[in-house]
Amino acid sequence: MKFLDLAKVYIRSGAGGGGSVSFRREKFIEFGGPDGGDGGKGGSVWAEAVEGLNTLIDFRYQQHFFAQNGQHGMGSQRTGRDGDDIVLKVPVGTEIIDEDEETVLADLTEPGSRVLLAKGGNGGWGNLRFKSSTNRAPSRANPGQEGVERTLWLRLKLIADAGLLGLPNAGKSTFLAAVSNARPKIADYPFTTLVPNLGVVGIDGKEFVIADIPGLIEGASEGRGLGDQFLGHVERCSVLLHLVDGTSSTLTKDYRTIIGELEAYSPELAEKPRVTVLNKIDALDPKTLSNRKRALEKASGGPVLLMSGVSRQGVNEVLRKLWAEISGDRAGEEEVTPWRP
Repeated sequence: MKFLDLAKVYIRSGAGGGGSVSFRREKFIEFGGPDGGDGGKGGSVWAEAVEGLNTLIDFRYQQHFFAQNGQHGMGSQRTGRDGDDIVLKVPVGTEIIDEDEETVLADLTEPGSRVLLAKGGNGGWGNLRFKSSTNRAPSRANPGQEGVERTLWLRLKLIADAGLLGLPNAGKSTFLAAVSNARPKIADYPFTTLVPNLGVVGIDGKEFVIADIPGLIEGASEGRGLGDQFLGHVERCSVLLHLVDGTSSTLTKDYRTIIGELEAYSPELAEKPRVTVLNKIDALDPKTLSNRKRALEKASGGPVLLMSGVSRQGVNEVLRKLWAEISGDRAGEEEVTPWRP
């Protein structure tokens, strides 16, 4: 299945049916009077977050969604049939954005959450509605309301607890494959990962989700490499796992490159809790490992964990550190959640 995290859709709600102008004419009924029914309501357009989807690829092949119009009213006080609604099924974590590509109209982060995108038009009144003591035989009826037509963007931001960051070939996919059932592509050339991958990780009886995104390079905020288009998928994470290639001779520069691209993309994302890890330590001798760890600690201004995704050395310690950050963030969310009866 191809991955698509941005799609443009054109929607239109149904127009309401027109009211009917009709008079009752039956044998032996001397004063029949008006009996025109109302028009039916037009169908609305909704968006609903559903489980089991992790891409917007369906919206590449169908961009237009038009709800059904309401049926016109009829005689004998018969109301027209309402138009059917249309529901856009989107993955959990999808944002609904206005045509200006900036205004977020809704953020569907829970399975089953729905939002009304375009309300159907009301049906027009039939002439029966206009009957009064001074107008016994009205010959007017209202037309139905027009539907709402608009252009929207759908943007998917994957729901994950932790996000993987690093330069290409820092060992992110190897780490994800070692700790979860995910099977990302692994190879010895840059940009092996072209789309985000999710993996469910377990440690000490606890489970959480890690997102692996394509590697960043210097100038990603200006469009170099794959750019920073996938950074949106780690915006929802509680913690970022920054992997630094221990075999690199420029590891402090590598570290600063990623931090610089984070700050250029979003200051809020750059302020998220981060766990810095020196990876591929199985390829380093003890003296080199000690020097490079010290250099990375100086560059990051904080503690640095040691790990090898291939030999799994230090992997559990990294996972426990991630879980400590995630559980703390979840506890904070529970504290600020308002009580609802």
